[in-house]
Amino acid sequence: MSIMTRIFQKEQLNRYLETDKRFVKTMSAVDLLALGIGAVIGTGIFILPGTAAATTAGPGIIVSFVIAAIVCSTSAMCYAEFASALPVAGSAYSYGNLVYGEVIGWILGWALILEYVLAVASVSSAWGAYFGSFLQGFGINMPKAISGPFDPSQGTYGNLVAILIVLFIAWMLNHGLKTSVRMNNIIVGVKILIILLFIFVGAFYIKSANWHPFLPFGTNGVFKGAAMVFFAYLGFDAVSSSAAEVKNPKKNMPIGIIGTLIVATILYVGVAVVLTGMVKYTKLNVSDPVAFALQAVGRNEIAGIISLGALAGMFTMMVTMIYSSSRLIYSIGRDGLLPKFLGKIDKRGVPTNSMTTVIIVIAILGGFVPLDQLVNLVNIGTLIAFLFVSFGIIPLRRNKGIKNVGGFEVPWYPVFPVVSGLLCLYMLTKLKAETWIASGIWFLVGLVIYFAYGVAHSRIGKSREN
Repeated sequence: MSIMTRIFQKEQLNRYLETDKRFVKTMSAVDLLALGIGAVIGTGIFILPGTAAATTAGPGIIVSFVIAAIVCSTSAMCYAEFASALPVAGSAYSYGNLVYGEVIGWILGWALILEYVLAVASVSSAWGAYFGSFLQGFGINMPKAISGPFDPSQGTYGNLVAILIVLFIAWMLNHGLKTSVRMNNIIVGVKILIILLFIFVGAFYIKSANWHPFLPFGTNGVFKGAAMVFFAYLGFDAVSSSAAEVKNPKKNMPIGIIGTLIVATILYVGVAVVLTGMVKYTKLNVSDPVAFALQAVGRNEIAGIISLGALAGMFTMMVTMIYSSSRLIYSIGRDGLLPKFLGKIDKRGVPTNSMTTVIIVIAILGGFVPLDQLVNLVNIGTLIAFLFVSFGIIPLRRNKGIKNVGGFEVPWYPVFPVVSGLLCLYMLTKLKAETWIASGIWFLVGLVIYFAYGVAHSRIGKSREN
């Protein structure tokens, strides 16, 4: 067998289903919605509508959010079909293994590791900084030495709060998925209530004059704004990692994925409408535009509550991404492409080894490493996964061994998945050159690991040998 034939061998769905049946199926459609909304709606909802309006689109940012949601929905529907047809752990990694072949699956898994780990590490660092600012409001000051990444020249040696919040989430998830999901649902509910509180209170201070001119940067500004806020919707794909732990995945997975995007769009558009109506868009290029708008109309007490919403937003995002990354690492270990101890599930149905590994890496990165320049890599990892999942609908439909009877299917096949893939390619062209260079190094390292370790230890390869 040639090396090209070997690395493009495909996994069998039945084998994945057999391995993953050790997971306990406890999650409902509501749980999936909370997981997805927790990932997509973070602190960005309190910042991005204001800064994007001030610098790119004006009040037209309202339309920008709708356009970005439409673009994102194409990938969401493709994910929904995959999750419905292939109810297994591992998201795009497992999908790639099943419809493209092992090497593509590995590349997608490596891209998702980049997305999940860097996203959580950067947010944990921001959560630590935000929590420190929150405490300052009560006259409590964190010691500088434990309030930032390792940088002795600036007097900081580690972000202790960032490390502790990641460890707490890991403890919560290891304590049992059912309990963790319940807590996540409550915090997501609180976050949504805080956002709705802003929309409700702010609506009384809207002045229609602030929406004129509606398109100060023209239609081009609206589309630039859409490209800018597109990344605010990323995170719904993490829902697909939970498919092996979902009750009735054919029905509930599409509800969780597509429903997440619908709810997120309503909340983003609602905030954008109220925010640009309360304050002239030219004044919103500040670090905290929502709090700024509330203070401008004399509602300081609501501005304080928004801080809690921001902390809740970051917390639920970390819960979803840590959960998803542990299932991803489990899936890769399950297939032998990483050490097999990572693919073990304990008696409670939790992949403890993969969870522990993920937490150690995230805690080190979030607590000690400056991540400002690496955050853009999250976007490229996500878009590459979106690209392959979109085009992957075509080989999925052609695979006679995969039946999606009664499951969700994207409309207007095959035009719809092709359009989705082309939109992902377009968004990839919007990323900076340094992002491409850094990600190229990341993928090169990944291919070295795959050919040096994965090919020799792969479960597919060993099954063919036997």
